[in-house]
Amino acid sequence: MKSISRRVLIVDDSSTLRASVDFSLSEAGYEVVHASNGVKALEILDKHSKGNRQIGMIITDINMPAMDGITFIKEVKKTTFKFTPILVMTTESEESKKLEGKAAGASGWLVKPFKPEQLIRVVSRFIRS
Repeated sequence: MKSISRRVLIVDDSSTLRASVDFSLSEAGYEVVHASNGVKALEILDKHSKGNRQIGMIITDINMPAMDGITFIKEVKKTTFKFTPILVMTTESEESKKLEGKAAGASGWLVKPFKPEQLIRVVSRFIRS
């Protein structure tokens, strides 16, 4: 059986948030890859695909420059990473946004601010090693 990658791609325009998520996930034994927006994240996914490197999970914000999170999720679903779980981590809490994210292909939704243990719990549900 193929093992699930413990590599997580975090997509957020806030470098502070990326650093916080990186710290929390790294402490829990995950490898973290960063992108500041959806365009850069798609470039990272393309490089990983060409290098036959796995991503176990993607965590994305909704409100970002260059490409918003909903568009990014829709684009991921067109790639070899279409079955990779995608967690939306955002300040958006409206039901309509959540439904839009789910329709795009998001696997889960976590509202900021969050507790590190809450993030680890959610990620560990999707990435079982």
